[in-house]
Amino acid sequence: MDYKSIMGNKSILCFSLLVFGFNCTHVFGQSEMQKEKIKTNYSQAKIKVFNSELEKQYANSKKRVLRLAKSNGWVLSETLPNGTFIELQDIGSDNTPLYYTTLNDNVSHIARADGLYSGGILDLGLNGNGMQVGVWDSGMALRTHQEFDNRVTVADGTDKLDKHATMVMGTLVASGVKKKAKGVAFGATALTSDWTRDKIEVSEAAANGLLLSNHSYGIKTDRVPDWYFGSYIKVSQDWDKIMYNSPYYLMVTASGNAQNSRDNDAPIHGVNADGYDLILGFSASKNVLTVAAAETTIDNKGNLTKAKVAAYSSFGPMDDGRIKPDISGGGTNVFTTSSSGVKNYEISSGTSMATPGVTGSMLLLQQYYERLNNTFMKASTLKGLVLHTADDVQEAGPDYKMGWGVINAIAAAKTIANKEYTSIISEEELVNRGTYSINVNSNGKEALMVSISWTDPATGFVNRGILNDITAALVNDLDVRVTKNGETHYPWKLNAANASSAATKGDNKVDPFEKIVIENASGAYTITVSHKGDLSTGAQNYSLIVSGVAVTQCNVDVPSEITIEKADESTLTLEWQEAPDTLFEVQYKNENIEEWTTAYIYDHFITISEFIIGETYEFRVKAICTENITSEYTPKLSFSFEGKDTKLQDFVNYEALSTNTEISVIVYPNPAVEEISLEGNISSKAVYSIITTAGITVKKGNVAAADKIRVDDMSQGLYVLTIEDLSGVASTMFYKD
Repeated sequence: MDYKSIMGNKSILCFSLLVFGFNCTHVFGQSEMQKEKIKTNYSQAKIKVFNSELEKQYANSKKRVLRLAKSNGWVLSETLPNGTFIELQDIGSDNTPLYYTTLNDNVSHIARADGLYSGGILDLGLNGNGMQVGVWDSGMALRTHQEFDNRVTVADGTDKLDKHATMVMGTLVASGVKKKAKGVAFGATALTSDWTRDKIEVSEAAANGLLLSNHSYGIKTDRVPDWYFGSYIKVSQDWDKIMYNSPYYLMVTASGNAQNSRDNDAPIHGVNADGYDLILGFSASKNVLTVAAAETTIDNKGNLTKAKVAAYSSFGPMDDGRIKPDISGGGTNVFTTSSSGVKNYEISSGTSMATPGVTGSMLLLQQYYERLNNTFMKASTLKGLVLHTADDVQEAGPDYKMGWGVINAIAAAKTIANKEYTSIISEEELVNRGTYSINVNSNGKEALMVSISWTDPATGFVNRGILNDITAALVNDLDVRVTKNGETHYPWKLNAANASSAATKGDNKVDPFEKIVIENASGAYTITVSHKGDLSTGAQNYSLIVSGVAVTQCNVDVPSEITIEKADESTLTLEWQEAPDTLFEVQYKNENIEEWTTAYIYDHFITISEFIIGETYEFRVKAICTENITSEYTPKLSFSFEGKDTKLQDFVNYEALSTNTEISVIVYPNPAVEEISLEGNISSKAVYSIITTAGITVKKGNVAAADKIRVDDMSQGLYVLTIEDLSGVASTMFYKD
């Protein structure tokens, strides 16, 4: 099956709506209507039963905690000398006390989230407005802080003001009264709750449409036996159930700051000083996104130039070989809000600070996806997108220190914008014993990347005391393969027993995310998704993400070679250069009328009627590849309607343009690094535009043939340069290195 044929009907539907005056997108965020739409996808009866089980589990656990704490002399909570707050929250299956603990340069810049703001590299105008995020922590944030603008609500009735929760909340949603403190999603609203009943409260909020929650805390590593590290335990299972029951909801959690703690004396790889095998509890869940902290350098074009794991950030792996942490973000020396006063701030470091940077970036990506597609992504799609587009660091493939690399919100947003053009984002269902296969064509300009992601059911198996148990937690083992001419490409995988070694390619049997990268791809490939054994639920939903493909032959060149093909007493036919798979937006009007008449056609010509002899009319046209990928309009063309003698006023110049005798623009150097120069017959009144392959204009201004255009502030990639002057329009492409 060819992907273009699969997506064709969706595109036609959207463009049909445009023709009839309806917009396929809107500007709202997560409204109550959107939450209700999400809720209708869930089995509320099933969630209600599970929540009742959590309530009973919590009540029994609380009694048990108090009883064992009293008999063993365990402290219920305390603030350690370094300011870290800990609290006894649960008892393990072996009666181990489980203490929750807080996990203590610009976060948005490291995540590249600032590239999505107004004036950012992509200039998308995103800030989280209309979106909502949940924060569970050791207490509530100072909701009256000047940075929160009444956008923070206490959701669980707690009155325990907390320093750590306030810092996390600021990193997420601070408005930027102090510029250095601006949160990643600075226009969003947030719920603040303490961690006492976190599973129950999150399950209820997720069932009611919550998309994301931030958990910058975990189980204290120096108070559990070694077998807990890397294990899939009861709390891991509970959180997987919550996310499986509410598949649009994603939990984001910190990996921890125990790299140098030497708390695990029996790691699955190496010795305790190596820092491996330190992730535990809900951070070990399959469906959660676990965040490491990275020390990075990002240039002003959004490019990652240097990265290494922070000296405190906890390493994986999981004992079954799963990749944890999943992703990394900036968490060192973060300037953020303080609970000591409504105008106070402080600096903090840790995976606690890296986590809200990632959470906020993903909230912006949900806002952008919904704006373009009128629906939110499922959690598996959002998680898969972030891992798919992360900046790979050091050796190729994932590792057990920073997962799939450093989050890159710009790359993720571009993948969303290029959907159905150079990327595929598709939510599918695989039935038991079934396969899914599509054919794609590499675009020859970038690596072909294919990934699948799914929210896996919670396994019935939980570890109850076995050291370094390698039993796989994965329930439904999906597989993705890419083939061409008898050659099969496999996904990345890691080996827990040799955790410091580079990733290899092969059959991944443990991760609910698989990714294939084919460098220097060219030509046609077949993507196949299948599974091993039987699917436990009879079917499994999954998300397919592909980049580096040519979904259509469409291009975003400004239409050229415009002519009047024929005319009579009341009609004329305008024609331009043919372009396969391209929709054209045609606009025309009487010069004395302000409002344009608009038509959408796949033909490269249009016949217009009801003209009046002697009246002057204006006409323009642009190419559309998807709703998000368009060219600019041609300059306005004028003609005085004279029946069969009608001629375009700029007809001669457009003839010259079409034969490249008048305007022939050459860009050099190509590829370019700092600036580009132009050669061609360009007038002093020429205007240039530089457009990304996502259809976003990143530069615009006046230029003459002798002028140079600076491009050193632009991201690496392919761009379209359009020159418009009195003679018409010429376009060419160049690569920014």
